[in-house]
Formats: sequence, C-alpha cells, structure tokens
Amino acid sequence: MGRKWTKIIIKLREWETLLDGAAKVTCMAWSQNNAKFAVCTVDRVVLLYDEHGERRDKFSTKPADMKYGRKSYMVKGMAFSPDSTKIAIGQTDNIIYVYKIGEDWGDKKVICNKFIQTSAVTCLQWPAEYIIVFGLAEGKVRLANTKTNKSSTIYGTDSYVVSLTTNCSGKGILSGHADGTIVRYFFDDEGSGESQGKLVNHPCPPYALAWATNSIVAAGCDRRIVAYGKEGHVLQTFDYSRDPQEREFTTAAASPGGQSVVLGSYDRLRVLNWSPRRSIWEEAKPKEIANLYTVTALAWKRDGSRLCAGTLCGGVEQFDCCLRRSIYKNKFELTYVGPSQVIVKNLSSGTRVVLKSHYGYEVEEVKILGKERYLVAHTSDTLLLGDLNTNRLSEVAWQGSGGNEKYFFENENVCMIFNAGELTLVEYGSNDTLGSVRTEFMNPHLISVRINERHQRGMEDNKKLAYLVDIKTIAIVDLIGGYNVGTISHESRVDWLELNETGHKLLFRDRKLRLHLYDIESCTKTMILNFCSYVQWVPGSDVLVAQNRNSLCVWYNIEAPERVTMSSIRGDVIGLERGGGKTEVMVTEGVTTVAYTLDEGLIEFGTAIDDGNYTRATAFLETLEMTPETEAMWKTLSKLALEARQLHIAERCFSALGHVAKARFLHETNEIADQVSREYGGEGTDFYQVRARLAMLEKNYKLAEMIFLEQNAVEEAMDMYQELHRWDECIAVAEAKGHPALEKLRRDYYQWLMDTQQEERAGELQESQGDGLAAISLYLKAGLPAKAARLVLTREELLANTELVEHITTALIKGELYERAGDLFEKIRNPQRALECYCKGNAFMKAVELARLAFPVEVVRLEEAWGDHLVQQKQLDAAINHYIEARCSIKAIEAALGARQWKKAIYILDLQDRNTASKYYPRVAQHYASLQEYEIAEELYTKGDRTKDAIDMYTQAGRWEQAHKLAMKCMRPEDVSVLYITQAQEMEKQGKYREAERLYVTVEEPDLAITMFKKHKLYDDMIRLVGKHHPDLLSDTHLHLGKELEAEGRLQEAEYHYLEAQEWKATVNMYRSSGLWEEAYRVAKAHGGANAHKHVAYLWAKSLGGEAAVRLLNKLGLLEAAIDHAADNCSFEFAFELSRLALKHKTPEIHLRYAMYLEDEGKFEEAEAEFIRAGKPKEAVLMFVHNQDWEAAQRVAEAHDPDSVAEVLVGQARGALEEKDFQKAEGLLLRAQRPGLALNYYKEAGLWSDALRICKDYVPGQLEALQEEYEREATKKGTRGVEGLVEQARQWEQAGEYSRAVDCYLKVRDSGSSSLMEKCWMKAAELSIKFLPPQRSLEVIRAVGPQLIGIGKHNAAAELYLNLDLVKEAIDAFIEGEEWNKAKRVAKELDPRYEDYVDQHYKEFLKNQGKVDSLVGVDVIAALDLYVEQGQWDKCIETATKQNYKILHKYVALYATHLIREGGSAQALALYVQHGAPANPQNFNIYKRIFTDMVSSPGTNSAEAYHSWADLRDVLFNLCENLVKSSEANSPAHEEFETMLLIAHYYATRSAAQSIKQLETVAARLSVSLLRHTQLLPADKAFYEAGIAAQAVGWENMAFIFLNRFLDLTDAIEEGTLDALDHSDFQDTDIPFEVPLPAKQHIPEAQREEVRDWVLTVSMDQRLEQVLPRDERGAYEASLVAASTGVRALPCLITGYPILRNKIEFKRPGKAANKDNWNKFLMAIKTSHSPVCQDVLKFISQWCGGLPSTSFSFQ
Repeated sequence: MGRKWTKIIIKLREWETLLDGAAKVTCMAWSQNNAKFAVCTVDRVVLLYDEHGERRDKFSTKPADMKYGRKSYMVKGMAFSPDSTKIAIGQTDNIIYVYKIGEDWGDKKVICNKFIQTSAVTCLQWPAEYIIVFGLAEGKVRLANTKTNKSSTIYGTDSYVVSLTTNCSGKGILSGHADGTIVRYFFDDEGSGESQGKLVNHPCPPYALAWATNSIVAAGCDRRIVAYGKEGHVLQTFDYSRDPQEREFTTAAASPGGQSVVLGSYDRLRVLNWSPRRSIWEEAKPKEIANLYTVTALAWKRDGSRLCAGTLCGGVEQFDCCLRRSIYKNKFELTYVGPSQVIVKNLSSGTRVVLKSHYGYEVEEVKILGKERYLVAHTSDTLLLGDLNTNRLSEVAWQGSGGNEKYFFENENVCMIFNAGELTLVEYGSNDTLGSVRTEFMNPHLISVRINERHQRGMEDNKKLAYLVDIKTIAIVDLIGGYNVGTISHESRVDWLELNETGHKLLFRDRKLRLHLYDIESCTKTMILNFCSYVQWVPGSDVLVAQNRNSLCVWYNIEAPERVTMSSIRGDVIGLERGGGKTEVMVTEGVTTVAYTLDEGLIEFGTAIDDGNYTRATAFLETLEMTPETEAMWKTLSKLALEARQLHIAERCFSALGHVAKARFLHETNEIADQVSREYGGEGTDFYQVRARLAMLEKNYKLAEMIFLEQNAVEEAMDMYQELHRWDECIAVAEAKGHPALEKLRRDYYQWLMDTQQEERAGELQESQGDGLAAISLYLKAGLPAKAARLVLTREELLANTELVEHITTALIKGELYERAGDLFEKIRNPQRALECYCKGNAFMKAVELARLAFPVEVVRLEEAWGDHLVQQKQLDAAINHYIEARCSIKAIEAALGARQWKKAIYILDLQDRNTASKYYPRVAQHYASLQEYEIAEELYTKGDRTKDAIDMYTQAGRWEQAHKLAMKCMRPEDVSVLYITQAQEMEKQGKYREAERLYVTVEEPDLAITMFKKHKLYDDMIRLVGKHHPDLLSDTHLHLGKELEAEGRLQEAEYHYLEAQEWKATVNMYRSSGLWEEAYRVAKAHGGANAHKHVAYLWAKSLGGEAAVRLLNKLGLLEAAIDHAADNCSFEFAFELSRLALKHKTPEIHLRYAMYLEDEGKFEEAEAEFIRAGKPKEAVLMFVHNQDWEAAQRVAEAHDPDSVAEVLVGQARGALEEKDFQKAEGLLLRAQRPGLALNYYKEAGLWSDALRICKDYVPGQLEALQEEYEREATKKGTRGVEGLVEQARQWEQAGEYSRAVDCYLKVRDSGSSSLMEKCWMKAAELSIKFLPPQRSLEVIRAVGPQLIGIGKHNAAAELYLNLDLVKEAIDAFIEGEEWNKAKRVAKELDPRYEDYVDQHYKEFLKNQGKVDSLVGVDVIAALDLYVEQGQWDKCIETATKQNYKILHKYVALYATHLIREGGSAQALALYVQHGAPANPQNFNIYKRIFTDMVSSPGTNSAEAYHSWADLRDVLFNLCENLVKSSEANSPAHEEFETMLLIAHYYATRSAAQSIKQLETVAARLSVSLLRHTQLLPADKAFYEAGIAAQAVGWENMAFIFLNRFLDLTDAIEEGTLDALDHSDFQDTDIPFEVPLPAKQHIPEAQREEVRDWVLTVSMDQRLEQVLPRDERGAYEASLVAASTGVRALPCLITGYPILRNKIEFKRPGKAANKDNWNKFLMAIKTSHSPVCQDVLKFISQWCGGLPSTSFSFQ
C-alpha cells in the first residue's frame, strides 16, 4: 500500500493576526467554498475576510425590536449557508436573521428570512441546504427551514444549550447542555446503526464539544478532556486539573476530516490527533501564546488548511495547519491537511482544488496526469479522480491491483481506466462508476464514450459507450440503464470506431478500410465508403468528413447516407478546425497545408435543427437552391415543425417541397389559428379545430373525431368523414349521437356506392342491414361469387333456395373458385360434386376429409394426388407424409431426397425391400460423406451394396484406418496391400512421409516405412518406428546408424546413436581414433561408470608422455589413480616414470607390485630383489614358502626377516603333515615352539590319543576342555557316537561322577531308537532324584519331562512330575496324552483347584474334535453354539427345545436371521409358527423383515396363498398378544405390529374370499382397503392388485384410477424419485401420499404392458369419469375418514370398508363388521363349506373375543 501515516499530527505552525480589537469575539464561521471568513464580536458587527486574511466587507446586525435599543442583544451563533451566499445570525433577543450577502464582495446585504423564538439563541449550525439547527436558552434544539420560513422543535431538554456541533457529513448533530448532558440526533445515520437521544452525562457543562470521526471530545470548567466512544463509553481522559497553568476549556473544533480536535483555554490551544494504528487520541505539543487570554471561538476552514481562533480581548489569530507540503513537477503545490484531505494548488494560476476522501480513507499518492489537467489519487479502498479545469471530483470504490491500472483522459467528461482486461468508466463529479465492461482492447480509437455532449429535446440524460468485445464484434451500451443497446458482428477486424455526439449513430472502419455507419435505433448497418484513410465527425454537429484516396467526402445529412458531397484533393487530411463561423478541413499537400472550407450553412442547418431553432433553419434553407440535399433538409424541417406545432414553418416547408395540398390545408389551418389568437389571445394552435385538422393531416381521423366530439361538434365530425367519403365512420358517428339525418345518410351512402359502381360495398351494406338476397345479387353482379357463397353458407333459409345456390356454384366454378364451390356442394349434401370441386381446386385436405366419410376407397388416390400437387408446388417436405399415407414408397423416397430430408429418407428406405432401397442408399450416403459424417455414410453405402464407394470415400478423406478396415472385409488382403503400398509410394514421392508411413503401417508393412525414412536420412522417424515395431532390433539399429554416421564424419550424431545403443565404449574409441581426447573423456565420465574416465585419462596421458602427462593428470586430479592404473596394466616403466617425476613416495609401492607381477610370471629371483627394494622381505619369504623352496625361504628369512623363521618351520611342518609324516611335522612344530598347532593337527586327523598326549605334556591347562570336546565329537558321530556316550556315562556313574553321568545321559539323541532315549533319560532322572541336590534334580526333571512327552511317553513324564509334586505339569502331560480320566483323578486327589481347569480343556477338546453329542452333557450352550457354527440348525433347535424358553428363542432368532439372509423368509415364518413369537424388542426387526418379504413376494394374490397369509397373521396375533403383557405394551412398535396384524388379516381373508365366486366383491374391497396401508406395503403391487381386482368386478372408474397410479409408480421407480407424482385423484381420501419408493418393480414387464394398453384404451374412449366413487358422507367410499367432518369410521373386519350403518360389534373394543358383509360371508361358508373361510371365522373369534350371537358351528 506504500506509505502509511503512523501518526496523524496536525501542527499549528506559523500564524498571523487578522483582527486586533478590544471587543470579545463571540462567534466565527468559514464559508463552504473556503472563500469567505466571518467574525462577530460583542459590538454586533459582522466582519468579512477573504481566504488570504484581508478584510473585504462588514455589516451591522439589527435587534429583534428597535424599541429595546441596538445594544439589547448579543450574537451567539453564526453560520454560512451550504452555497456560501447567505449567513445566519443567532441572537440573544430571541431571533435568528438570515442575511443574503451575495457571491461578490460589496453586494447588498438583505435579510431574506427571520425566525422569532421564545428564548435566547445560544448556538447555531447550518448543516444542509434550507436547514438551520440552533439551541435555545430554555434547552430546546430546533430546526429552521429557510424555504418554508418555518421553525420546529427537533427535541427538548430542561437545560440551557451550551454547545452545538455536527458530524463531518452534516447528517447528525450533537448538543451539550448546562447539566452536562450530551444529546445526539441524526437526520440520516448513513447506515451506521448508531443510537439517538441522550448519549452521555459529562461531569460539567461541555462548552468545548467536538464530533470527530471516531469519537466525541468534550471538555469544560473541570479542566479535563474526555473522549467518548460512539455509544457514550469513555475512551480516554486527559486530566489537567492539577496543572496550575491550565484554566477552563471554553471552545473546541474538529478538523473537517475529523482526524484532529483543537481545544481553546487561557493563552493556550491544545491539539489532539487520532492514531489509526493504535486507535487512541495522542496529544501534540500545545500551542502556547502569551497574552492571548481566553480563546472564545474557533473556526476551521472547510478545506482543513487554516484554523482561526478568536479571543476574549477581540483578537483573531489564523494558524496554518497541515501534515506536510510538497511541490509536484514545479507546477503544483500539494498540501496534506489531513490523512484524507489534500489541497492541490496550481502555482501559475493560483487555482485550488480540495481533494478529499468522503469515507475518511487515507490519501496515498497524488498524481497529475493527462496534460497536467487530471488528478489521480489512491486510498486503501477507493480511487480519487478530478478535473482541475472544471473542479469536478469523484471518489469510487477501487480494490488496488498493484498500480497496474492504465488511465486514458481523451474524453473531457469521463476517465477510462483499464485494469486486468476490464474497462471502467468514471464520470468526473460522480461518486459511482459509470459502467464497467470486459475488453482486451485498450486503444482509445477502439472505445467511444458520449456523455450528454449535445442536449436534445425530450432527452435529459444521454450516456453511451461503444467498445470492442473481440476484434470483430462491437457492443454499444446505454450507461444509464446499464444494458446493451446494440451488438455488431462484423466479418473483418475493426480498427476505428466513434459514436456521434448524440449517441444515435456509430461509425466504424475495418482493416480493409471500409467505413460503415450503424443506426442504433433501427439496428441497421450501411457501408458508406471504401478505402477510407481518414474519418471524423464535425464537432457540434452530425456532419461527417472522410477521405477516400483523392476524394474528400462530406455527409451533411447523415440520415441520408447515400447522399454524399465529394470533392477532389491532392493530399492527406490531417484534421478539422471549427471556429469563427466556418469549418475547415486541413489537408497536407506536399510540404504545405491547405484548408478546404465546408458548407457552414449545411452544418448550420443541422445545428439549428438539433437546437430546436426552426426559424433560423428556415431562413438558412431559403438562401439555398433546391437540390436533393436541400429537399431532404426541407422534409426533415417539415416533420420537426409539425411535431413542434410551428405551423407557419411547416406550411413554408410544404410550399418549398411543392406539396400544394398540404400547404393549402396548413394555410387554412393557420388562418383559423391566427383568427382565434386575435379574438381570444393565447396560442391559436390549442384551438380544437386546429388540433383536429392536424390530426387529419397525420391521417389520424379517430383522434380528429374525438376532438370534434369532445366539443360536441358532431356536424363537423360528420362533414370531415363525408368529405373524405368515409361513410361508415360518418354513419357510426350519427348513430352514436342519434343524429336525425341518419336514414338520409344511409340512403345517400347506398346511392353513392351504386353511382360509383361499388356493388361489393353496397352488398356488404345490404348484408349488414339483413337483406341477404339483395346482398347476394349485388355480390354476383360485382363478380364476387365467393362472398355470395360465404353469405349463403351462414344462412340456412338461403341454402334452401336451390336455384340461388345453383346460380352461385356456377359462378364459383366459372371463376375457378373450386374450393368455395366444394364447400357449398358439401353443405347441400352433394359429396360427389364437392369432391370433384375440391380436387379441381387442389383443396386436398378438404377432399381427403370428405372422402374419409363419403368415399373411403378414394382416400389413397387422393393422398397420392395431394402429394403430386405438393411436389409441383415444390413443397417436397409436405408431400412425403402424403405419399407414405398413399403407400407410394418410391415417390416418398424421391420426395424426401428432393426435400433433403435425409433422416426421413433413411427411415423410409429401412422399411423397403433390399432391391428397391439399394439404388437410393448411395445418394443419401453421398450427402453424409459431404458433411464428413463418414460412419453414417459408410453404413448407408454398405446397405446399398456399394462398399467400394465407401472405401473410396475414406481414401479421399485420408482416413486410411477406416478404409483399410472396410477393404479387409470386401477385398483380398493382397489387393488391399498393393493398393495401399502404391498410394504410400505416391505420398513418398510428394514428400508426404507421415501420410506414407500411416499407409505402410495400416497394411502392416512398417519395414517399408523404416526403409523409406532411412533412404531419406530421417533417422529420428526411422528409430521411432523401429522402437514401435521391432523393439528387439532397436539397439542394433542405433549401433548401425552410429557406425554409418561415424563413417560420414557426423560424430555428434553418431555419439547419440552409440549412447542410445548403450555402446559408450564405441563412442570413446571413435573420439580416441579421431584424436578428440576431451570428447572421449567427457563421454567416459558421463556414461562409463566409476573408473572408465580414469582409464581414458590414463590412455590420454600415455599418448602425451613425460611432463605433459603429469600436467594433464594433475589437472584432472587423477595422477595417483593413473600410476595405479599403469601398475595394474603392467606398464611399470610408465608408472616408474610418473612416480619419479611427481610422486616419489609411490615408488616402493610400484616396486612391490612389480615384484608381485614377476612372482606371477615365475621370475622368483628378480621378484626377490624387487620385494627387498620395496622393503617387503617377508613377501619374498612367503613366495618361497608358497613354492616350497624351503631353503631359499630360510635364507631370506634369516638374512632379512628373522621373525619369519618360525613361519617357515610351520610351513615345512604343514608339508610333512600332507605327506602323513606326523613325527617330522611334530618335531618341526615343537622347534617353532607351536605345540598348540600340533594339537590341532592331531585333532583334525582324529588322532585323539596323540592330541591328549601332546595336551598333557605341553598344554595341561586345556586337558579338561579337550576331553569335553572329545565327548561332543563322539555324540555327533551317530549310533557309534551314542554308544560311546552311553559307555562314557556308565563309566562316570561307576566312578561316582553322577552329575557328569546325568549330563552324558541327557545328551543321548538317537532318532532310530526311542526306547534307548527313554531309558537314558529315565536313568538321568533316577540318578538326579537319588544323588543330586533338589534344585538340580528339579532342573533335570523339567528338562526330561517335555522330551518324554515329545516322544509320546506322557504317562512316564507325568509319573516323573508327580515324584517331585509337580501336579499341574503332571495334569498337563495327561491332558496332552488325552488321558482325561487320569488327569481328573490327579486333580481331584492331589489339588481340587485344577478340576475346572481339566473340565475347561476337556470342553475345548470336544469342541475342536466336533464331538458335539458328548459336549451336550458337559456344556449345552457351547454345544448349541457349535451346532450353529456347523450349520446343524435342526439339531440346534431340537436341543434348544429341551432347554428353557429364553434359550430356545435366542437360537430361533439366530436361525430366522440366517434363513432371511438366505432368502427363506417363509421358513423363518414357519419357525415362529411352530415356536411362538415372544415380545423381545431385539426380535422386532426379524418380524418386520418377515412381514416385508411376505407382502413383497410374488404369487400371493391367490386362493392358494391362504396358508402363508394365515401363518403370518397367526404369528403377528401371537406377537401382539405377547406385547400386551410386556413392557412394550402401547408403544409405537406395538401399534405398528397391530397394523401389520390387520394387514395380514386382510390378506388372509382376501385369499379365502378368492376361493369362492360369490365373495369376489369382498376380495376386491379388501384389495382396495389395503391401499390405506401403502406406507407398509409395496405401493406399486398394492395399486396393481387393487386395480386388477376392481377391473375384475367391473368397477372401471376405480380400476382406471388405481392402474393409472400404478403406472405412475412404475415410472417413478425407474426414475428413482416420487417427486413427479400427481396426488389430485386421492385428495380427501385416507390413501397416503408420502409412501416409501419401492426399490424394484414388483410386477413383471408383460403385466405392466397389459395395464398400460388397457389404461391407454380407456383414456382414449373417454367414457369413464376419472373420479373415485363417493358414499352418503360425500367422501370416497373406502375412506375411513370423512374429509368434510373429520369423523373416523371403524373398518369392517370382512371388507376393510368403513361401517356407516348396520354395525355388528364384537366383545373386543374397536372390532366390528358391516352386517350385510358379515351375513354374506356366513352364507358363503354355509353354502361352500370352505375350510379356509371357516379358519378366517375361527381367527376372528379368537381375535375379537368370540363371535356375535348369530349361531354358527365349525364343521
């Protein structure tokens, strides 16, 4: 955001004294325009100063009443009006005077308003136009209106008003009162929402009161300054009560921006500045002036630049207050008087502009742009713009975009701002953006704005913008309404555009230099000039100047663009100049500029017209000769003069144009107007005769008639119509007004018609008077038989006149009016003649309609004839359907093709046989091929057996893949290949390699494409294809190309291919062989792994040799590596040379490596010398040892490395050992003092006795360890070793070493003999128990036990454990051996705590073994769970049955859930039938699911389904009975199950009724009753069953409504939503609207289609009324609730219908039946003996607590 004000500090800097009197200053005021400053003192004289502080004027005030004398009052308040031309003076003698002081100094001062009050005026403000606000000594705050000269009270208090101030905008006021009260009032709170009324109680009278932007500052005699928040809470307090220098605060003033407050006291001004960052007031350094005395008044200049202080002693001091000043480009002075206010002063002219943010935002940077005329400044949220010449300023909301805006000031009225593709227009002086549009074109020549540039009559505001939407589209916007008034889409790019000054015409030029004119009102575009190099509107007119090559073109009347005045010029137009009564076009001709003067008169005419000065326009036209241009001007003027009622001018215009009749008519009209004017005065044009004649001139006779009749001038109106021979209107007027001459008029009219031979009109007249015969006679005489026929057709009595009708028909046929004749024949029931006439008159529609009724066999012939007629009329589209009706397929196809109705043609062709259609398909295919819809074309070609054409089509379109695919179907593969390869070779010749490639690839010949690319050296494409088609050959191809390119010397390209082939070595060798070592090194380093580059560097260095090699290797940092590399490669001379020159310390290492090389070569003596030179004699010794040259080894060792002598001896000994000479080897090793080695050698040879001997003699300390090792070895050696261990153990045992013996026995492992292992381990256990300590024996037993268990000896292990009282371990051993009885006995006898432990393991064992039958006896629940796991449900339920009821129903529920999941809801139901339905809430979902599955299952709407429904009913009955006794009684779930029980009962009863013919209606009623429960039933199934049942018993209305609803539901299921359902049929019924949407269709497709057909048939017949039947309640007969009363009836147990009368009640409340239905049901049982019906009755008896008294016995 740039610079921030950290502190806003107003400094009261240098000051000057304006007034130095001796009279106290009582009040002061600055004018709103900053030009005047007024001061009033106690001597009641107002002094006026200019803005520079010079006194310019003064005037005395006057008392309210002179009788009290001139000194009877004081002036307490003074304020300027908002327009600065008046001043209000508030006086203590109860009056306010308003003086008009004028705009200039010295103007006469006059009192223009006075407002008398009831008490003294104490303070006064003038915040808005006409509104003065003032306070009175009695405590009221009042308002004086200078417009009405009345005053009224705003609010009243009981306390003297001591101060009054306004907010910055002047929309709110604050008053301070003597009791400390501060009151706030808003005229308009500007959306702040701040409260009104008493705001705060200040501790003392707030004489110093100021309203700043963010708070209210008050001070008084307590020497404290308090800042209050917007709702009266204290923000800050500045306490000076302890300062002895400070006196009371007397007055305060806030800066115009509201950011600073100055308070006056004695000799001092205190300044507070608002800190936005800290949101507090900060005190600046006070201004202290000695001998100033008390400050009595303060006034701040409106622009914030000056502060004036008046004092008790009559002094007025003026202070300069600003934040800072700066000079802009040495031309402007910028004075920042506040953060939101800047004064811009032009240093040369002295003019000043105050730039202020109305929202109080901080003004950042101010720029002066556009030829130093326009101001631009930013705040955080707004943009400030201004015109310095006109002082018009704007502030608009603007979100900063980092200073990317571009400003254009070409238009004086509006600033154009471009930012991020958006153009914003701001009109100077307006605080809203004028408009904003999206455009990318910032050139001012491509934007035109016109803002009220020429005022026209009847148009207040005219603001238009034209701009480019894109390079070819111009948009014109009305900026007032913000809508688009025109869009011009042009065919080429637009490079210039401009609106005329009135915004009605747009000129634009395109890049082809064509000039176009667009009329915005009529939306017409006219091209008016070609090769236009210059164009401009003449300022102040609609005259247009343009240049075309060497012609200057001028349009003086743009309304007639075809009329252009052309003159030749010899240069280029550079501009227009208008002034001094002439207009000149400036043209450069060579080096000179020539002026061509335009016809100012013609321009003048246009201007006069636009200004509405028609007299001037007439005077001007009279000076011109009559030319086409002048004639056009006269016409324009005549039209405008008539509109403006300037009739004399209009008369002159028509005379000039030669319109004699109009001129004469207007002359007469003018005479009437003039006479009226003379007689009565005023405008004669308002006289009724003048207005009527003008209406007649405009041919608006109705208006003229209305004007006459308004004046009751009936005769004049009739005369007007007679003069015009408009008899009808004349007679109408006479009739309306009851004129006595009406009949005479009618006779005259008839006579006139006959005289003028207007028989037709006369006939119409006779017809209107009811004389039909006379009218017909006249019509026939006039040769109008059609009119006669029309009249006859409307009158039955005329039709009866056969002779008359014959006469008319003859005339009609003679006049070839066949259709009308046909109508007449048809009316008199002569269809044959009528048909003939219709056919002759081509009235085929009527002919066909007639034939359908009278001659059906003729219809086909007529349809064909109709089609032929339409074809003749070129109406091929219409003919198609008629040919189809006539079964003329060929003609229909031809017509469809002719009409280009391709889809229709295809449709018809698809219905024809193959032979007929095949010749037409190619024609349609050609059309689709031309549209590039190749797939359709291909299909059509194929249908027409023209596949070859389809291939050609694809080939021509370059769609080779499709062509190939098609060709493969109908051509031999070799022919296809030949075709494609030939084509590809053609493409290759043309250089179209990509196309050729596609063709080769299409016929699977990529190798040819590869060869082509190789041939043309297009290696990249070649590689691409090889990679795609032969990836295995890609590396070889790269390598091959690399070699070729290397041979051609194209090394860089060769490198690429070598590297792609991963042959970096070939690349390195290529560069090496070319001597390009740097390149070779680069490639090796980049691609050759870690050491390749070192090798290359080495070879490079070797090629250089000597010092050069050293320098190179040092540069590469590879010197040491190179020496190593030379040594590795046996180049020892080069290595010695490099080390000698650069790395001497490496020489011994190279000697060593050389020695090793010589050793490998077998040159031992030379190697010995090199080893010694390298300082490595030991290596020489080892070399000789390795070669078993012991003498040489010993020689070198003794001479150069005595330490190695022992090693030589050891080596010799090793040799002796290899030859099995152990004695010699032992001697050598002992000589070398290495007995340990001898020991190891004996051990390795298995000579343990020798090993033990050596050990005993030389290393006795290792003897015990050696013995143990020997034992281990014996164990490892298998059986032989095991026997050894056993033997050893026995020896230890005999020797009494029991611990060692135990260890030996424990080590016995023999997989072959478990009995041996058992014996040994048992022996170990026995010995440990007998002879070893308890802790050790415990360890042994714990080790032996698991091992015995491991070999299956569980009993033995258990016995061992029991020997040491390890009861648990013994039990575990028995359990593992499945010795359950032994385990139980041990637990029981030794530790009963483990009995449960054994039982638990036994259960788990039985479970794991699946021995459920055994488990039942142990743990029945576990057994049941195991049955469930194994899926043995029957056994589970059978076993559970023997347990208690709760256990049984747990497993029943589990089984039911399993069955439901498997889709066996019926079996689940049977389960509950068998075992009952307990009222467990956890079972509720199962019951609901069984219910849902049952009601959703198919095939249940039949007599056979009775038992399923009865089971469901009985289970639900059982459940409900159980629920009544449970805690769930009367819960929502209980109610839901009761509803389900009722539904199940209805279903069961319906199935029972379906088995008996006489109960068919009962079944149907039950199906209908079930509809009220569709929230629980599948709605589609319920409506289907109800509809089918109703249909079966003949209730067609109900059937139609239900089945129609069923179809709507099936559609809703398909769509997945019920939103589209129409519920109007079921209003006022209890059938629910909100039902669940079924997840699937419950009725098969075939049955749905049958229903659909039936519903369609019934709806087409329209014989049914789509209304549900109603009963005596006026409600739907099956509805339980009567919609009108809301009374609910009980449902009948038999039918479900409401019981309205004849009720049979049962014992259980709420259960009843209709007597008729009940008796009918009983009768059916008696006659049929149906067991299912008897079952229903039996259930009703149980459910309802017995049957009614009517006797019935079950059989």
